[in-house]
Amino acid sequence: MSAAAATVSTHILDTSLGRPAAGVAVELSVSGDGTGGWTAHGASATDADGRVRDLPALPAGTGRVRLVFATGPYLGGPAAGSGQDAPGYPDGGAFFPEVAVVFAVRGGEHYHVPLLLTPFGYSVYRGS
Repeated sequence: MSAAAATVSTHILDTSLGRPAAGVAVELSVSGDGTGGWTAHGASATDADGRVRDLPALPAGTGRVRLVFATGPYLGGPAAGSGQDAPGYPDGGAFFPEVAVVFAVRGGEHYHVPLLLTPFGYSVYRGS
């Protein structure tokens, strides 16, 4: 009997605006132990509530996961929904064009990894 697959979900909260960050692309990659390179495994985008709930279960043997959040379009200006460029970046650029988070996993567990985001900082943690 094999162990149940690990699963991953995430959400993004824009703490500078006090609301979810909708429409941010998220890519999921997997690795056995992190030394053999990364294999793309899934992609999605945050919904209106800032959540990604539809990432595929992880393949057996996955030891590490990488989530890459494409924060540049969200933080860079009008795509953020504010109609204004990010402070200090009038050309529409973002200080964090992407955020990559790598974490270790074990089969049979669920990993919820929230991203708390501002134009000039971010924080992640293992949620529930």
